[in-house]
Formats: sequence, C-alpha cells, structure tokens
Amino acid sequence: MLTSILLQTGQSGQLTMSVWDLAVKGGWIMIVLAVFSIIAVYIFIERYLTISNASKEDNNFMNHIRDFIHDGKITAAIALCHKTNNPIARMIEKGLLRIGKPLNDINTAIETVGKLEVSKLEKNIAILATVAGAAPMLGFLGTVTGMVKAFYDMSMAGNNIDIALLSSGIYQAMITTVAGLIVGIIAYICYNILVARVENLVFKLEARATEFMDVLNEPAS
Repeated sequence: MLTSILLQTGQSGQLTMSVWDLAVKGGWIMIVLAVFSIIAVYIFIERYLTISNASKEDNNFMNHIRDFIHDGKITAAIALCHKTNNPIARMIEKGLLRIGKPLNDINTAIETVGKLEVSKLEKNIAILATVAGAAPMLGFLGTVTGMVKAFYDMSMAGNNIDIALLSSGIYQAMITTVAGLIVGIIAYICYNILVARVENLVFKLEARATEFMDVLNEPAS
C-alpha cells in the first residue's frame, strides 16, 4: 500500500500527505470504517481456516466405514469417527448410533447433524455480509456530511470564500467515499469466497450421507 500521496506544487518542491493525514481529514467515519475493516479481515481469516480444516477428509474413511459395517464391527466404526475430527465423521457417527432403527430415521438424524455442522461453519459470515453492505453506505454518509460542512463553511464565509476554507469538507466527502467502497468491496469478495467454500463442503456432506445410506442398503455379503 502506498504510504503517502505526493501533491505537485510547481517549482517550490513537493508536498507530502500521509495516509494518516487523509484518515484524520475523513473524520469519525474513518474510525468506524477502520473497525469494519479489522472485523472483516478477522472473520475472513478465522472462518477460512476453520472451513479449510473442516473440509479435510481421509480418502479411505468411507471405505473403512463400509468394511466395518459389513463385518458387523459397528463399535470400531464409531471409534474411527471419534478419531476423525471433521463434520463428515460426526455426521456418519450419528448414523452409526442409529443403526437398527428405520432407514428414514437414520437419514433424518444424519441430515440434522449435517445442518448443525453447516450452521457452525457459517458463524459470523452474516456479519461479513453486513460489513460489505454497510461500509459503502457509511462512505456515502461521509460524502453527504462533508458536502454539508463545505456548503456551511461557504455560507459563513460570505464574500471571503477561500478554497482552503472548503478543503476540510471536501476532503471528508471524497476520502470517506473511497474508503467505504474499498472496505465494502474487500468484505464482499471475502464473503463470497467463504460462501463458495461452505457450499462445496455442503455438497461433500450430502455425497457422504448418500454413500453411507447406500452402504446400509447393501445386502450383507
């Protein structure tokens, strides 16, 4: 990120304005936007890592479960699920604990656990969506308040209007708009990345649930 903006001043040299100076000129709205950006980054990193860990799966897991079921080793299958810490294992474990009951009851129990696991993974993602929508609106609020301030300064100056007098309101109007859009765009992209990863995991859960039910429907060898 650029740490300063250089404003040309002709033969007299260069005037350097830091990002901090711009943020200060943006007013209190910049503080709120900064908090929003921190929240968005934290939620994205925390949820991304959580979903990534939940998506990890042993390719032989379902094969082991199938073998245990066919051999009548339900306790061993449950123990394997205990050792495998992911949503798929917890979902299959619930199905194993229901073996002996009607298949519809087993399927319902599996679906319930799957929904609970997805709900856990979606924790705080709605906050990220809120940041994505609220940040640009906050930026536009800064634009309106900045322009109101600029026009108020004009009215109070009378005939002695000076561009320096109006700069504070104009700075706030422009800076908050840019900052709000930047925070909103980043939060929106992060939100969609997380939603896509959750959807991929949902498809995987559905596939494993179907695979498990197929195993229960297979004739014993």
